[in-house]
Amino acid sequence: MDSNLPPENNPPPPPPINRPPPVIAPMPAPRPARKGSGWKVFAIILLVLLGLSFLLNLRHAASAVVSRGSRDRETAGPRLEEVILKDVDAVNKIAVINVDGVISGQTVDQSYSMVSIIKEELRRAKRDGDVKAVILKVNSPGGEVLASDEIAKAITKFETESSKPVVVSMGSLAASGGYYVSAPCTWIVANELTITGSIGVIMHGLNYRGLLDKIGVRPEVYKSGKFKDMLSGTKTQDEISPEERQMVQSLIDETFDKFKSVVAEGRHGAYQSNKQQGKMLSSDWEDYADGRILSGKEAYRLGFVDELGDFEAAVKRAESITGIRSNHANLVQYQPVFDLSNLFRLFGKSDAKAVKVDLGVELPKLQAGYLYFLSPTYLH
Repeated sequence: MDSNLPPENNPPPPPPINRPPPVIAPMPAPRPARKGSGWKVFAIILLVLLGLSFLLNLRHAASAVVSRGSRDRETAGPRLEEVILKDVDAVNKIAVINVDGVISGQTVDQSYSMVSIIKEELRRAKRDGDVKAVILKVNSPGGEVLASDEIAKAITKFETESSKPVVVSMGSLAASGGYYVSAPCTWIVANELTITGSIGVIMHGLNYRGLLDKIGVRPEVYKSGKFKDMLSGTKTQDEISPEERQMVQSLIDETFDKFKSVVAEGRHGAYQSNKQQGKMLSSDWEDYADGRILSGKEAYRLGFVDELGDFEAAVKRAESITGIRSNHANLVQYQPVFDLSNLFRLFGKSDAKAVKVDLGVELPKLQAGYLYFLSPTYLH
């Protein structure tokens, strides 16, 4: 190497031959996995909810004992809470009650029937002094005769005892039993395209004797009287006597006369209480009470409804009848109180014997021997 060369041209010194081995640090020992505490949080929340449910049920039981003398046990409905549909910061209220679907007195899943719920809603509206009127939102093809009659009587009783009007707001369908529960009300509002009317009674049944004969099955019937197997589906046409047909038809006619009397008395009473401001039944209205369906416009012409309009028109009418200024009443609705015990009952319930087929529509479950106020358009 030339020492006279510039420093930048001198090559670097060679590395040492024996390098020390690299130092490898030991890996830290893995920490033990911490056990999750999520189940503890869930258990605490569950216990709190169970405690709240127990306290609410205890409170309900205590209030039921106190009010047992004022309420009939058989007609007691569910616990209800008030829900505000429209808040205009007013003291006055208008309660909205729904009649939706097939009218029935049967309970569902050990709960309450439509009849008991509507009765309890009316009782709640009656007790609340701030509720000045009720709007009955009807969207129903009708249903059982007895259930429809019970609701109609409950409405009449409510209006008589509370002096609060019930205004009907008809939806897409308010036919047969849907009109039956509307007839006693103070005022009826329908859309021009509402399907209503269908004033009549129907008893539905099936005769499958012809099918039994084809497959070689012969029914054996033992009875205490000659009419004990009336409406049996195993009878031949010859076995159905004219006497039996007349008895069934008489029952239909008697129920039909009741329907017409409810319509006549309800509409006449409404016309008088409204100081002749509504519509009076036309002189030939009974000619249209033959089971036919009517549009809202035709029903208005015949006096079956008082006014053409929508739900907002019904609200304005309720305010007008009660003397409330326009848009100066809160709209409220009553809903069943959530009960955690019902939720656990659903978890523990098994219905393995039932097989449900979804057809896209909810068909009414007609039972043989039952009388129905039901629109024929809903049967096909």
